[in-house]
Amino acid sequence: MNNDISEKKKVAIVSLGCDKNRVDTENLMYLLAKGGYSFTDDMAEAQIALINTCAFIEAAQKESIDTIFDAAALRNGGKLEKLVVTGCLPMRYGDMLRELLPEVDTFICLKDYASVCDIINGEPPKHEGERAEGKRILSTPPHYAYLKIAEGCDNHCTYCTIPSIRGRYVSRDTDSLIEEARFLEECGVTELILVAQDVTRYGKDLYGEYRLTTLIRRLLDEVSFDKFRLLYCYPELVTDELIDLIASEPRIAKYIDVPLQHISDDVLKRMGRRSTKAMTEELFGKLAARGIAVRTTLIVGFPGETEEQFEELKDFVEKYRPAHLGVFAYSKEDGTPAARMKDQIPKRIKLRRVNALGRIAERQAKERNAAFVGKVLDVIYEDIDNDRNMFMGRTEYDAPDIDGRVYFTADFVDVGNTYKVRITGYDGYDLIGEKV
Repeated sequence: MNNDISEKKKVAIVSLGCDKNRVDTENLMYLLAKGGYSFTDDMAEAQIALINTCAFIEAAQKESIDTIFDAAALRNGGKLEKLVVTGCLPMRYGDMLRELLPEVDTFICLKDYASVCDIINGEPPKHEGERAEGKRILSTPPHYAYLKIAEGCDNHCTYCTIPSIRGRYVSRDTDSLIEEARFLEECGVTELILVAQDVTRYGKDLYGEYRLTTLIRRLLDEVSFDKFRLLYCYPELVTDELIDLIASEPRIAKYIDVPLQHISDDVLKRMGRRSTKAMTEELFGKLAARGIAVRTTLIVGFPGETEEQFEELKDFVEKYRPAHLGVFAYSKEDGTPAARMKDQIPKRIKLRRVNALGRIAERQAKERNAAFVGKVLDVIYEDIDNDRNMFMGRTEYDAPDIDGRVYFTADFVDVGNTYKVRITGYDGYDLIGEKV
């Protein structure tokens, strides 16, 4: 590589989609920096634009394509010389995408991430098939980071495209994860968030047994993060051992993300899910008893979902009151078994059901927040909200970017530090308070 040339090239990177995609982007940034490239947040100043796309559902695909078109428009009057697209969109659509998007100069497949500099420079990949995990340039605030413990998915839910895009579930070697965690610790990270399509499946493919709790215990012993957090734990694999570990270990956030998607046994079966209503109700009872906040996601309008099954879902939410709830209308994705099912639900009905669950979630959030008024909570300070003229943070019961925030007044605070905040009010999903 001619570093004299590459050093002059500024790269603008846009990362779309999930936090797992964000980790991929951070890996790519490290490799690009190592190859002599620099970065800019201003797309108009970049010679190279790199778009890390999402293709999970139709809305994500549209956002990805719109972002590509916006970048391509900068060829007229801008400095842009090369448009590079990677991530899930080219993995899902392959050669067809190359025909539909001639504006794109280069598509990079997941298996070629380690060769990103070679490919951008027009050279053959020198590291084909090598994983690009390891050191990263963090794009999160300095106090937290994501650790992707596995790639792909083996669950094969009938509505989901991830296995066809990302492939089979592949756990990362525990030693490599410890090494990366140490690197993140050296970067100043204090909260480590474990992610995968399904973190509870960790280790089964590599070691012949589930080893999430083993991994967590090693992390607790070998790195000194203040907090660990778990995202995307499938309900059928949330064991009593894992619950006990979360509940008893002060350095693990009392928080778990358990994507349910539905509660009706019939709907779950047609979704290809392995959980049952009885299993889920027992799990939610255990988590509530141990004071662990639960985030979950639900899909309404799945093919064949009856009004009775939707009412069953509403009843579950009313009874078990997840701390955080994301509700999505079923998205018919080409190539999935669910797309071929009969009794597709009209859009207007799906929207009505989304709104109905949304109203329940909003009411429960207000009730939950009202109960916090007058209490003192530990709040991690993260940013300033200039519109409110207040500091902004979150509790251990909230994950970054997706959950509610705490807005508070204070004389002085440092990013990443935790402060005692007395809650004086609330605004929808967010709390309002003052540092004590």
